[in-house]
Amino acid sequence: MAAKTLSQVLANHPVEASAPCRIDVGGTLDISTFYYPLRHLNPCTFNIALDLRTRVRLKAHRPGLTRIHAANLAEAEFPLAEAPLDHPLGLMFAVAVFFRADGVCIEIASDSPPCSALGGSSTAAVALVAALAKARTLLGEPPMAPRHLAILAHTIEASVAGVPCGLQDQLAAVYGGVNAWYWTGADTGTWYRRQRLMNVRDIRRLQPHLLVAYCGRPHQSADINGQWVRQFVKGQGRALWTRIVDCTHGFVRCFARRDFSEAAGWMNRETDLRRQLTPDVLDATGADLAASALDHRCGARFAGAGGGGCVWAIGEAADIDGLRLSWGQIMASRDQARLLDADVDGWGLRIHEMAA
Repeated sequence: MAAKTLSQVLANHPVEASAPCRIDVGGTLDISTFYYPLRHLNPCTFNIALDLRTRVRLKAHRPGLTRIHAANLAEAEFPLAEAPLDHPLGLMFAVAVFFRADGVCIEIASDSPPCSALGGSSTAAVALVAALAKARTLLGEPPMAPRHLAILAHTIEASVAGVPCGLQDQLAAVYGGVNAWYWTGADTGTWYRRQRLMNVRDIRRLQPHLLVAYCGRPHQSADINGQWVRQFVKGQGRALWTRIVDCTHGFVRCFARRDFSEAAGWMNRETDLRRQLTPDVLDATGADLAASALDHRCGARFAGAGGGGCVWAIGEAADIDGLRLSWGQIMASRDQARLLDADVDGWGLRIHEMAA
């Protein structure tokens, strides 16, 4: 009897996976262009997973075709051998090609705004890698460890992105929670070292100290990241990057002892250094939000590579309460800008085998 195909298995056992997005301090340091030359400084990236989840569902589809539908973004259908990897859904097709997902319908939906700088595309790739890896276990293949899911999603993204890619988005998506990631490099055999900064029981205590806003304008991370990479490779701004590493360490130290006021100071210094490198890392709305955060004794930073998307704040609970009102007033006059109702996600990647 012929072996079952992935499409045949999914006809009776659809698979769904979901993963959280993130906010961060010290992003870009997770790109090897930066962390290898700065390795003597022990560079790290801090991130918090948010329960704005991206969900991927796999279902059977017509043999010979792979269909991808991303809600409110795009949809496309191609034979795998002809799937364009420079398409708006090219990363998703690249994952499908790797797993030989012929005859599969991939449905993607996200709770976060599109192009919000919260790592949404990388999060979707993690969820898709996890779902397809799970589906292939139904064909008798071995399961994939969480760490390998993150690294595979990152490696596939780096292979098609055309620009250097970091690893922090994938790690936040897989592990969830609040972590500092220290970049040790592939030559160590581990790539990174994880410092878990909060356990699941304590995560709810963090919520009153955070605020996340969408500025109403989508970002394009390659624009800012590309500038940083080109500057760094040319030897420009290296002293500022050394100080950015120091600010990230300072932020992590203060966060670990729950000194949110001091952590806010380190965050603002890091944001200021980034603005010296690329003044447009905060758009007009983001700059107004950052100024308001300073007025309320809070820290503010763009998410990801900035240039639009989201800005987030940290501070003492009473200061965040005042900032919430101020940010609401600022965004009231900005089209599509809004505060996001986002809790901290303590669980990370989830995978489910569904009923047909």
